[in-house]
Amino acid sequence: MTNLRDLTFEELEDAVVSVGEKKFRAKQIFEWLNKGVCSFDEMTNIPKKLKADLAREYFVYGLEIVKKLESAIDNTKKYLFRLYDGNMIESVVMYYKHGITVCISSQVGCAMGCKFCASTIGGLARNLSSGEIIEQIIFAQKDIGERISNVVMMGIGEPLANFDNVIKFLKNVNDERGLNIGYRHISLSTCGIVPRIYDLAKYKFPITLSVSLHAPDDESRSHIMPVNDAYNIKELTDACKYYQDKCSRRISFEYAIIRDVNDSVSCAARLCKILKGLMCHLNVIPVNNVDENEFTKPSVEKIKRFCDYMEQNGITATVRRELGSDINASCGQLRKNNL
Repeated sequence: MTNLRDLTFEELEDAVVSVGEKKFRAKQIFEWLNKGVCSFDEMTNIPKKLKADLAREYFVYGLEIVKKLESAIDNTKKYLFRLYDGNMIESVVMYYKHGITVCISSQVGCAMGCKFCASTIGGLARNLSSGEIIEQIIFAQKDIGERISNVVMMGIGEPLANFDNVIKFLKNVNDERGLNIGYRHISLSTCGIVPRIYDLAKYKFPITLSVSLHAPDDESRSHIMPVNDAYNIKELTDACKYYQDKCSRRISFEYAIIRDVNDSVSCAARLCKILKGLMCHLNVIPVNNVDENEFTKPSVEKIKRFCDYMEQNGITATVRRELGSDINASCGQLRKNNL
């Protein structure tokens, strides 16, 4: 059985026609799916026979909200969703002046092993299908009763390790007959799977590529990010340059700043040399506290010195605004406590 939301609009048309129905039914069903129906029965204008025919090969379900936390500070909402097979993932809804953003997961767990991240605790269970990725947006939007305009693929999992399903998701979420979220409102974060960055560049999606760098040299990066043993910083930045040449998009480099690990001015100096020549932005992220490690965030003053050095040397650097601090809104924490 296949999740009906895994289908592109064209695939849905083919499925409808294959059981003897007219193509226009696909548009009706597609609209129902993007409204967040949880069963075929909720599709009130679809013939019973068509629903019965489709139900022999496809299923429709709704993500179950196991837990929902709401920040009293900034209205951030964090969801623990249960999938049809009992696995759980997280999504976070954040409110900005420019619109509502949802941070979504691409896998159940993560195999990348970054030492500062809660998402990787327990390893990887499985990939999410394209339908399960988009359902996070659909059901978060349904719950809040407002349109979500921006998507950040920075939740649990490594998107480029689930490449085919993520590509299909990107096409579906942009479909004007569905959620119709523009590519320029989508950010995809990767720890640096170099071959897949080259593959992504071929599609020329005008999304924002966010690359998790987190260290200014191979030795320190390998210590906190095992992926660096497979693809070092030189290989990663070469791939980023290729991506930029093909897509003409500024790249965002993420830098989880950790006290006494990568927060010194000398680290900033080495980082400037790495990023020189790239059209980029440095997103400095004070590390989140995770029980399973001893990493802590530097002082505000030390973070400012780090960013000031980057700016003085031609690299735009901003400190990510902390949202949902009273509900521990960083991804992985809620699922970890419910494993």
